[in-house]
Amino acid sequence: QVQLVESGGGLVQAGGSRRLSCAASGSTFSDFHMGWFRQAPGKEREFVAAIIGSGDSTYYADSVRGRFTISRDNAKNTVYLQMNSLKPEDAAVYYCAARTVYSRGYYSAAAYSYWGQGTQVTVSS
Repeated sequence: QVQLVESGGGLVQAGGSRRLSCAASGSTFSDFHMGWFRQAPGKEREFVAAIIGSGDSTYYADSVRGRFTISRDNAKNTVYLQMNSLKPEDAAVYYCAARTVYSRGYYSAAAYSYWGQGTQVTVSS
């Protein structure tokens, strides 16, 4: 079992930056690939970024590539999402998740069984 808690959300001005954190507990953190997803009101949850257990490989949605960076510190059982050049369309509740299903791609929410409560990111314009 894995428990995940996101933090770092809040209000940020368009063009600004924000770093989200996801603290994990309850299992061996480094065994899990991790992902970030987001969901805006009235929209489906969408993939943002993913990182493998070692942190050596990362993956991004086209909409955030070049602006967002996912990273992890396995010694701290924490995964991060650095968000730069934020746009109004980035506003959403951001969720971190631990991947447990490998028959689906890293971009699919169905590949992840453990989810945090989410943290709200609001972008003003």
